[in-house]
Amino acid sequence: MYPDLSYLFHDLVGSSPDNWLSVFKTFGLMLVLAILTGSQLLYLELRRKAREGLFQPEKIKEVIGRGPTATEIVSNAVFGFIFGAKLLYIFGHFEEFKANAAGVLFSLKGSLGGGILLALVYAVYRYWQGKKEQLPKPKTVVREVYPHDRIGEITIIAAVSGIVGAKIFDMIEHLDAFFADPLGVFFSGSGLAIYGGLIGGFLGVSWFLRKHKIPIVPVLDAVAPALMIAYGVGRIGCQLAGDGDWGIVAGAMPEHWFLPDWMWSFNYPHNVAQEGVLIEGCTSHYCSVLPEGVYPTPFYETVLAFLIGGFLWVIRKRIHIGGMLFFIYLTLNGIERFFIERIRVNPRYDVLGFSLSQAQIIAICLFAIGVAGMGYLYVRRRE
Repeated sequence: MYPDLSYLFHDLVGSSPDNWLSVFKTFGLMLVLAILTGSQLLYLELRRKAREGLFQPEKIKEVIGRGPTATEIVSNAVFGFIFGAKLLYIFGHFEEFKANAAGVLFSLKGSLGGGILLALVYAVYRYWQGKKEQLPKPKTVVREVYPHDRIGEITIIAAVSGIVGAKIFDMIEHLDAFFADPLGVFFSGSGLAIYGGLIGGFLGVSWFLRKHKIPIVPVLDAVAPALMIAYGVGRIGCQLAGDGDWGIVAGAMPEHWFLPDWMWSFNYPHNVAQEGVLIEGCTSHYCSVLPEGVYPTPFYETVLAFLIGGFLWVIRKRIHIGGMLFFIYLTLNGIERFFIERIRVNPRYDVLGFSLSQAQIIAICLFAIGVAGMGYLYVRRRE
């Protein structure tokens, strides 16, 4: 497995693992790539729907040449403080950062001196830049802004609210660890529940759309294939890093199996979760391997997500009932996750006599909402 890029280059060119490339964690890189992939696909769909007349532009007044404002200076100073505090701390604790980059970045650790220094630099620079652009007489212009013009804002809000939602849902499943160290667990770089991310992102983006009076139904249809394909990209990171999101111990491989053996059963050597037994002779940071092969469920979900996402992308122009594509996405997403959870390792709950994971409970709800929504839209369209 490749918990970080140093292990990948170790296999490719023979360089030693756990070098400076360790700061680039495989899961984090794929998570960023998933966000960028979903953002680009959503942008293309929002732009297409704008051309079809489903969105009206928001008219925004902008004042040009007014000079620096207190809000701009303060916001730049805050960003500079965070950046400087983290940067100087990383320089002084590089080994800690190399071992757990996400844990350091999402923690409250930082250098006060570095934060103050960069805050002053950013504030002064913004003031100087504003003075440079200031006009003797500021002028007001009106711009027309469509939803796809706001894709950067939508992406940031979805990412931040999604990560918060994913952390909250993961903490609900691991309350003992949370109560033992609330701040440490919340600001750690590990533990993200995908459905919590979807729900958190949905709430955050919904608030943003209402704020700017953007109709939500066309956006939901536009985001459906983007979400599924981005999910598949993110699951590649789970598979490559071995983050513990794997399946139960695999059964005997059937005789008719013709695909590579690891697609049926895999033991995740050098997994980032550091679960299992020690690899004999291993001296690197990640030296764990599962004693028994398990079902590589992240790989299965990657394949299924790409298939479902591709299907949604193909049919998106053929469906002319607003909201229908999103309800199809909910239905297929619920089916996929419910059945994959049957072979995954996850805490279980007794629900009406059935042993279900948190993800299965949510998957059932999504499936029910999807089917009910499709039925409602179909009947309403006929009437």
